[in-house]
Amino acid sequence: QVQLVESGGGLVQTGGSLRLSCAASGRTVSTYIMGWFRQAPGKEREFLAAISWSGGRTYYADSVKGRFTISRDNAKNTVYLQMNSLKPEDTAVYYCAAHGVMDGPLPNQEYEYDYWGQGTQVTVSS
Repeated sequence: QVQLVESGGGLVQTGGSLRLSCAASGRTVSTYIMGWFRQAPGKEREFLAAISWSGGRTYYADSVKGRFTISRDNAKNTVYLQMNSLKPEDTAVYYCAAHGVMDGPLPNQEYEYDYWGQGTQVTVSS
């Protein structure tokens, strides 16, 4: 079983930056594809980014491409989401997730991920 815990959320002004962390425990996720999603009030959960087990491949939603960067440190069993040039529409609860397959295409659908964190709130003020 994998437990995921997000941290690093908070309140930031428009144009600011935050770095979210997702720490895994229970078992290593170094061979898992990892992803980040978000959910704003009244909206469906939205895919943001995914990263291969080695970190060599990444995939971004158009809405965050060029502003957000996903990375991982397998030695620390941790995945990161660096968020720059934040906008009020980025306000949401941010979730990390683990896809229990080592290889293959980087998934962007909720149902393809096996483990989820509890989320961390990001609020961007205008």
